[in-house]
Amino acid sequence: MARSDLRTPDQLRNVSYILDVAPHASASVLIGFGNTRVICAATIQEEVPRWMKFQGVSGGWLTAEYSMLPYSTLDRKERDSSRGKQDGRSIEIQRLIGRSLRAVVDLEKLGARTLWVDCDVLQADGGTRTASITGACIAASVAFNRLLEKGKITQQPMKRKVAAISAGIVSGEALLDLCYEEDVKAEVDANIVMTEAGEFVEVQGSGEEAVFTESQLEQLLTLGKKGIRELCALQDEAIAAAMKPATTDGVKSLAAYFSKK
Repeated sequence: MARSDLRTPDQLRNVSYILDVAPHASASVLIGFGNTRVICAATIQEEVPRWMKFQGVSGGWLTAEYSMLPYSTLDRKERDSSRGKQDGRSIEIQRLIGRSLRAVVDLEKLGARTLWVDCDVLQADGGTRTASITGACIAASVAFNRLLEKGKITQQPMKRKVAAISAGIVSGEALLDLCYEEDVKAEVDANIVMTEAGEFVEVQGSGEEAVFTESQLEQLLTLGKKGIRELCALQDEAIAAAMKPATTDGVKSLAAYFSKK
């Protein structure tokens, strides 16, 4: 099938990033998967949750929060605070983000600290959870590197990078990195979370009023592996760029970023 953006079946959307968009966070990145854009911010607190103290658990902790801003969708999305409770989808996604990062972080090396990862969706066009995980890994890695630079820790807690991507069966064809238009038409939808070493952290797959075969699942996993390799290479680039001295030549304004999309 011809994709609306003319991508090949195994091609990612344009993936872009702007570093340190949230100055008060330990590290942050505005990551774009096509028209999906998420701010991922990592904030390190010099304390651990009370339950860790009470239970005598050593090391640190990592937790994530996820939200979609009201103007991130075509129809305004009501804030959770206005409804008095968080919706089930947001809870599911933030737990996935937390699990994905804890799978690749050595919390003992973090010390008695908590890493908060906040993922706020500015614009949603499919793949917000996969963009959040990929961007959160960048933000967490940079935050850890800055702790190392300051001498607050002596070893890198990030054991390996983790990234996530979607894949699906649309009109009988396996496609990588679904935009919203494709996602709503998909017969099968999957989200794949993997490390840079090709290890699986989590695979979510379901038939949308349809079933799928083992062969189709293998196609989706093959597409996912290809996408993860490309995303991990981009993560390397972003993490390295964050540790270089800032220069005015490298500064991008958010207005310029959005206007060129």
